[in-house]
Amino acid sequence: MITNYKYFKILFFYSVFLLSNSFYAQEGTSLIKAQFGLGLNSPSKDGFVNNFEGKSLNFPTVDLGLQYMFNSELGGKLDYSFSRISNEDNNPTFKLNYSRINLQLVYDANNIFTFLPYRTGVFFHVGPGYSAVKPLGNYTQNKESFFNVMGGMQFHYGVSDTFSIYTDVSYINGFGKEFDPITEGNGSFNGNLLTITFGVSISLSGCYFCDQ
Repeated sequence: MITNYKYFKILFFYSVFLLSNSFYAQEGTSLIKAQFGLGLNSPSKDGFVNNFEGKSLNFPTVDLGLQYMFNSELGGKLDYSFSRISNEDNNPTFKLNYSRINLQLVYDANNIFTFLPYRTGVFFHVGPGYSAVKPLGNYTQNKESFFNVMGGMQFHYGVSDTFSIYTDVSYINGFGKEFDPITEGNGSFNGNLLTITFGVSISLSGCYFCDQ
């Protein structure tokens, strides 16, 4: 399954390359954004086996995404995220890398939140994806990979027509299998993840929908 995830990563970066070239060829007729975020993550307790529990709050989580708006309200988003999770106090020492790739729908909810100040906005995103867990140190054999579905909300403040800062709160629901035998869960994780990131969003093709 981890090998499959490597193919997903290759496909992600190849898709970003193709989409970027395609978007530039459109000469700014649509709003395309590159997003970069950094923040924290909180894994679900039921994703760990007993005596190998992770911290309730971990750093970092890194998000990279490319967003394309089909119109002023609806768009799509392809994103990759990396999170580090480490052991809780009084548990065996371990660290793991949690990575995911998701393809999501994006909804611009500014027509609903009309009371918000000028240059602020709210976006919702939801979609399926694929997660991979790679334990480090003494537990590298306990790799996991599984499908996921996630949803989240972003709050933006526009510094300019083509540059904004944002806060993103997302929840990733994983469909990981039970650890069997239970020792496969030592230093690993198969649960859900809550992330909070702070980032920047940069328009790559002008600001076609800014006045709508």
